[in-house]
Amino acid sequence: MGQPERHPLTMDGRDPRNLRGDPITGDRYTSREFMQREWEHMWKRIWHVAGRVKQLEEPGDYIVHDFMHESVICIRQNDGSIKAFYNVCGHRGQRLAWSDAHAGEGLRCPYHGWLWGRDGVLREAQDAEIDFPQGNPCGKLRLHELRCDTWGGFVWYTMDPNAPSLMEYLHPIPEIYKNYPMETAVRVFWMKIDLNTNWKFATDNFSESYHTRTAHPQVPPWIDQDVDSARHEMYPNGHGRTVQPMRPSLTDRLPPGIPHPFDAILRQWDIDPDSYPDYETKAMQGWLDLKKQKRKLWKERGYLHYEHMNDEELTDSPHTVIFPNVTISFLPDNLIFFRTEPHPDDPNKCTFDLWCMAFPVEGQTHVESIMAGIQPLEEAEFQHRAFDNGRGVPEIKDQIVYQDMLLAEGQQRGMYSQGYRDAYLAAQETRVRFFHEVLNDYLEGRK
Repeated sequence: MGQPERHPLTMDGRDPRNLRGDPITGDRYTSREFMQREWEHMWKRIWHVAGRVKQLEEPGDYIVHDFMHESVICIRQNDGSIKAFYNVCGHRGQRLAWSDAHAGEGLRCPYHGWLWGRDGVLREAQDAEIDFPQGNPCGKLRLHELRCDTWGGFVWYTMDPNAPSLMEYLHPIPEIYKNYPMETAVRVFWMKIDLNTNWKFATDNFSESYHTRTAHPQVPPWIDQDVDSARHEMYPNGHGRTVQPMRPSLTDRLPPGIPHPFDAILRQWDIDPDSYPDYETKAMQGWLDLKKQKRKLWKERGYLHYEHMNDEELTDSPHTVIFPNVTISFLPDNLIFFRTEPHPDDPNKCTFDLWCMAFPVEGQTHVESIMAGIQPLEEAEFQHRAFDNGRGVPEIKDQIVYQDMLLAEGQQRGMYSQGYRDAYLAAQETRVRFFHEVLNDYLEGRK
């Protein structure tokens, strides 16, 4: 399998002619009024990720997803389907659940004991037959249901009954990544981190790699950051991606005597890095040889997820933003899920979700994630931390995402400055403005 053809909907993510030129002003990050407009016109209309399908193994298992002042329960039904309900009792508005759990007989309200079945129908209520002038509510009342669907091993829901289907909303992302067995991925690291920045910081950051040489100097030795090496793509629904070859940059060189990370990758697949006459040949021809070796050895080494991957997917790094706030890095052996969600009231705060997932390989008991280091190949426990200028997350210190978070508060403070009026973008940052223009389309009723 060779290189993939570009999807017909692909727009050049380096061509500013694809933009209107909407300004990216500081109030978008600092204004409570702008934050409220996002809630009313965008957040209530998009599809949200509630969690992983693997969290709902048995009928009655449920996920609780809190978003701003709203909360949603996604629960496995007796027939295997998944339903989503607002996390509120239909009696007097008490919250039903506070964390993921299993609903044995159903969801029982802690206030007056009303019992809602897994299907959302009221099963029991105190004095149901003798004290309700409007009639027995059991069997008649239902929890308010939302539309729910799955893709990529993720559970999604939308608050908008008129939203496009999940596949329409995500298009063309599911088609582009059909070769990845995303449902099989094991979440080996699972952390939610409180940040002192607006949620849009992450989408801006993940929509370009122009910052990588400065913020992540460890990356160019194994992912090529040269300006013309990457392919930048964006799609009408607001999604976009940067595809970079996982080979050493020809521009950035490690000092002599430092072991090169690309050498270890070549040796892993029985390629001698010393067989190449010079650095340039090792970077370019070694990258091509790596594709051939993976194609040759995948089955005997247990990398069964390689079976349907093309040459680009075997050796490259498509970093993909799903509008508005989800980013997934699709690596040959890993998926990394990033998501920011706004604070309920304060535009200067958000939460950052980091889920590191690995495709199982026979015989492996541990995996290495480029965002969380070496982890056991098993479902991780949930952790919630405050970033606290890095002090709150020592487990990921000096990892790529940690370096991004160190910049978040400074970026947010800069949005208040009278010295900042609009972004002055390089061509490779075109997708940053595109994201804001699609957001504007929602706020102005064009989406």
